Amino acid sequence: MRTYAITGGTDGIGRALGRLLLARGDRVIAVGSGAAKGAAFLADAADLGAAQRAHFLRADLSTVAGMRRAAEGVAQATDSLDAAVFGAQRFQTARAQTADGLEFTFALAYLSRAVLGEGLLPLLERAERPVIANLAGPGGLPGTIAWDDLQLRRRYSGRRAAMQGSRCNDLLGADFPARHPGARTRYVLYNPGFVRTAMADPLPPPARAATKALALVLAQPAAAAAARVRELLDDPPPEPAAAFFRRRRVPMTGPDFDPAAAARLRAVTAGILAGAARRA
Repeated sequence: MRTYAITGGTDGIGRALGRLLLARGDRVIAVGSGAAKGAAFLADAADLGAAQRAHFLRADLSTVAGMRRAAEGVAQATDSLDAAVFGAQRFQTARAQTADGLEFTFALAYLSRAVLGEGLLPLLERAERPVIANLAGPGGLPGTIAWDDLQLRRRYSGRRAAMQGSRCNDLLGADFPARHPGARTRYVLYNPGFVRTAMADPLPPPARAATKALALVLAQPAAAAAARVRELLDDPPPEPAAAFFRRRRVPMTGPDFDPAAAARLRAVTAGILAGAARRA
């Protein structure tokens, strides 16, 4: 029996992946922010006859304290971890600021993955074939990092924030071998493309209706995307880090994976976390 931790594990791809893993006899720790969705995940597990192998960990992954408590909670639940799957994200049409003074999407979609990746690595290294799967956006829509305004206090848009988060995660994955030379854990960036999830719910009514109608025709079901993630967890690439757009391999070259930019982001991230520690 393998053990998996999934952020965003009570909704969308994360929930579908949890069901697949539980159904085949694995253990799943689903990390999410909502008690109701956590209860639904546990009810699903009970229906599958997997109640004893399903765990819900409620956490606010938009705050640094919440990120660290989530890592501690996973460590309390298991001695080793076969994979950590990072799927927590929430589209924000208007700029929101977290308790740490960070732009919400930057905190949830990027920083939580950076913190949890480091915090869970000791558990992962105890497993036989450990994997970090970061469900982000390699090879997808273009976007840039606003180095002079990472918190997007100027010219905010939900799309700009989401694309910046994807580019930050590209660099996070590319930087993994430099941060952890010799680690047995493999880092996989995976872009599922257009998937039928609740991501369109925060949009204004006309845009929400149009996006959901389009999704019925063009998007793949969450279960199909989850099945591909499961394949990558079961048979990760041999390289320390790899990126995929659906089934297409994305070369980790060019500006999206630039080592100098990755080192720059690492330094900026360390500064943000040090500031949060001082305020705690």
